[in-house]
Amino acid sequence: MRQIELAIDVSDAVGLGVPARIAASVFLPEPKDLPERPLVCVALPSSSYARGYYTCDLPGAGSGAQAAFHVARGWIVVALDWLGCDAASGLDPEDLGYAALTTAAHAAQAEILLRLANGVLEPGYPPVGRPCVIGIGQSLGGGLLIYQQARHGSFDGIGVLGFSAIHAHPATPPGGEPVVVAWYPRDASLEDCREPLNAAALSGAQAAQQKAAWEAVAWGFHYDDVPADVVEQDLIHYEGIARGIDADAPLPPWYARRTPQRAARSSLTPGVVAAEAAAVTVPVLAAMGVRDLVPDPRSEPRAYSSARSVDVFVCPRMGHMHNMAGTRALLWERIHLFGQWCAALKGQE
Repeated sequence: MRQIELAIDVSDAVGLGVPARIAASVFLPEPKDLPERPLVCVALPSSSYARGYYTCDLPGAGSGAQAAFHVARGWIVVALDWLGCDAASGLDPEDLGYAALTTAAHAAQAEILLRLANGVLEPGYPPVGRPCVIGIGQSLGGGLLIYQQARHGSFDGIGVLGFSAIHAHPATPPGGEPVVVAWYPRDASLEDCREPLNAAALSGAQAAQQKAAWEAVAWGFHYDDVPADVVEQDLIHYEGIARGIDADAPLPPWYARRTPQRAARSSLTPGVVAAEAAAVTVPVLAAMGVRDLVPDPRSEPRAYSSARSVDVFVCPRMGHMHNMAGTRALLWERIHLFGQWCAALKGQE
């Protein structure tokens, strides 16, 4: 397996008037292991995670890195950071809504595919032309993936992981009070956030539910077999993002230093990408843990009314943070089967 680290200039594509780059990790199998129809998997993390979510062996009940799993089976894996997730970038998260984030991701992906096709990505590596390209996105990354496909047509298939195209919402332990979260319009600015869309439901609920909400997050994000210290480390990261992480503070490579808040605020609003999901025409895999942000997994196909096919997979013994779960490899195997299906379908075109 070969690993290439890149910083792709997307300044012209996003047009923010300042330099803009996306960090990417590209993993290549040995040329002899490439299938007849090469497959490129572009992996997009959640809002507060970085590309290391896919490239590192994360702590938890399982083991192994997702990129290595797929590359060992002949795939090319491209793991991208979101624009501005590194505090050193100087970009204002308030400038990074759905359009800017996905335009940047599409531009970075296009540049990497161009280098692959021209045989200039890695010295001595053969050109890779006309591959099947699938995208996978976890949590908010799934919502942005849907948006990117509808607006840019980037992929031959998409795997939406741990995100509901109908209404993403935190899971609640049995007998627990339902969690109430704020709903905001997509790409809501700070000015738009003075009053949530569901202000009445939130009234009087947040203070009483704060402790219970964090307990529900822990329960829904990590299954029982994930060690308590790993769960605590993960939740502390979210609190750190909310406070602002020191640029010099040590941080595992799977965490982002900044969240694109303008996009993230609306991630739990019902129907936030409903129009885009309905416009997706390529095959869709909706995959999630048995505890996740998808309240009704078997309703998800209704959101993708134009898709050529929609598969649903609920992974057992898995919470929302899939790549920390003991059953992580089972999910990866299901994604791999989906990719093979997309490649077979593309081969008939």
